[in-house]
Amino acid sequence: MGFVHTSVMPAEVLAYQNLKPGDVCVDCTLGGAGHAESSIKAILPGGTLIGIDQDHEAIANAKTVLHRFARNIILVHDNFSRLPKILDQHNISGVNSIVLDLGFSLNQITQARRGFSFNLNEPLDMRMDIRNDLTAENIVNSFGEKELADLFFRFGEEKFSRRIARAIVRGRQIHPIATTQDLTRIICDTVPKGRAAAQKIHPATRVFQALRIAVNQELENLAIFMQQVPDLLVTGGRICVICFHSLEDRIVKQHLKSFEALCTCPKDLPQCVCNAKPTMKSIFKKPLIPSPGEMAANPMARSAKLRVAERI
Repeated sequence: MGFVHTSVMPAEVLAYQNLKPGDVCVDCTLGGAGHAESSIKAILPGGTLIGIDQDHEAIANAKTVLHRFARNIILVHDNFSRLPKILDQHNISGVNSIVLDLGFSLNQITQARRGFSFNLNEPLDMRMDIRNDLTAENIVNSFGEKELADLFFRFGEEKFSRRIARAIVRGRQIHPIATTQDLTRIICDTVPKGRAAAQKIHPATRVFQALRIAVNQELENLAIFMQQVPDLLVTGGRICVICFHSLEDRIVKQHLKSFEALCTCPKDLPQCVCNAKPTMKSIFKKPLIPSPGEMAANPMARSAKLRVAERI
């Protein structure tokens, strides 16, 4: 199975990592290993790259793509939220750079046969890590109507969440919803045709996003990870995070803002008693977005936002 060897905003990410020979860097989401290959070249000789992915196929791909750098690379099949434990296991106390690209690869959409795309007819799986038990099929066939509606609204910001949830419950009483085509048909039959035509996205987009987020606990893992970031970086070390939807970006933005916070004491206190000190500083206030040329060449990059912060 061939991975597409592309990455979003590769030049920007490499530049803002501020890498030098001998550095230790982490690619938390290897994907097609595009960012990882650029990073390892920048830290040789003597540097170390820790590459993490919860998809075993991404790990296998990285072993092939990065084989010539094997002596300087540690590949780990795990979720990035466990990075502190991974670093402990390898006796690494701090790193110079962390890259977190929260998009999923074209390979996962078109070749993995795990039901990430509503354009293909595949098993309704959506697991990034096939070692996990929960699948999208489990959710759509066992969650109650209110649970489904809440999930679609919270994780997909779907306006017709209640209507779609009701239709799913009715549909599964006739036969289990086992494939992406089964689910897509229900959604398309439920969303008002006028609204669907007016949208720039497919009617099933938000529901599929919500299910993928729920199956993989994406927002929970991101929040756990972000809380740990300052303790993982050495002074001057940087984190580069690429988000693809507002729910992810909000979590990243809020955590970076909290790391920059100064005094949290009530304003009527005569002097500071919290002794709060900022631990991070953002490199730029507003996130960077891909260039028009990159968006034209890679439509998957259109919604990407890059935030960069430095340990102080």
